Amino acid sequence: MRAIQIAELAGPKAAEVVEIEEPTEDAAGEDTVLVDVHAAGVAFPDALQSRGLYQYKPALPYVPGAEFAGVVRSAPEGAHVQPGDRVAGLTMLCGAMAEVVALQPERLFKLPDSVSFESGAGLLFNDLTVHFALRTRGRLADGETVLVHGAAGGIGTSSLRLAPPLGASRVIAVVSSQEKVDVARATGATDVVLADGFKDAVKELTGGRGVDIIVDPVGGDRFTDSLRSLAPGGRLLVIGFTGGEIPTIKVNRLLLNNVDAVGVGWGAWVLSHPGFLQQQWAELEPLLASGAVSAPDPEVYPLARAGEAIAALEERTAQGKVVVSLR
Repeated sequence: MRAIQIAELAGPKAAEVVEIEEPTEDAAGEDTVLVDVHAAGVAFPDALQSRGLYQYKPALPYVPGAEFAGVVRSAPEGAHVQPGDRVAGLTMLCGAMAEVVALQPERLFKLPDSVSFESGAGLLFNDLTVHFALRTRGRLADGETVLVHGAAGGIGTSSLRLAPPLGASRVIAVVSSQEKVDVARATGATDVVLADGFKDAVKELTGGRGVDIIVDPVGGDRFTDSLRSLAPGGRLLVIGFTGGEIPTIKVNRLLLNNVDAVGVGWGAWVLSHPGFLQQQWAELEPLLASGAVSAPDPEVYPLARAGEAIAALEERTAQGKVVVSLR
């Protein structure tokens, strides 16, 4: 089968299309589902892994990709997915950019008919992270205001799509350039401001009150101004550091303003909470099926350009979710 393989830690340019052995039922195990992959999602950890900078370092050579969508080829008797089902799946860290994937049933989710394979491949990693951030860690309540950093990126566009149906009455998008404004508005932002000077813009938009929740996958030098932009009782959700720098925090800011800085480690939570993924999907899938939550509209690259797709995350040129097509 065809797959993307990274054999050296030279960054996204190391991604190459290769022929490798596909998994078989005998080798994968009797409790494993085989899926014919149509598309695979790309996420920021893929870029970090390609340089050996992520906390999990797979042995070389490895197949990148944490999520995919496709059709079930074979499944154990009694599994909740069966041959012919359209599914999305989570490898969590590696292995998705291949024409066939073997996976445990609990990491597979039936796709609504209205969701394409390309959209499905870009759905789980970001949407389940954001769902966990807003619901579990952020305690989003009806009528609250959410601010989203990196709003034209994968986590950002997911936050813009999910926050309103999960209860937010207003969603303020923060983008790094003027050309990303339209992306944020089209994805559902109530208001859009530029990162440069966002604190003052947010203060004006909220009449000096601030926002209830900040979704921050960026980190870097905007972190302190984010804390200053919180309303009393507000929560800053720390999701990642695409800005490169991991910020530090003076905890007296939390005390004086009664605000929280909250870590959002979705992957670690999933590993320590069996069944949590399916609980999340039980809430998210009906919203997708009904149209209350729109499916992502990803930027799709052919398999031969997978390195460019990964580089778009590293270089922060991606607008929305990025997906690689395999069929």
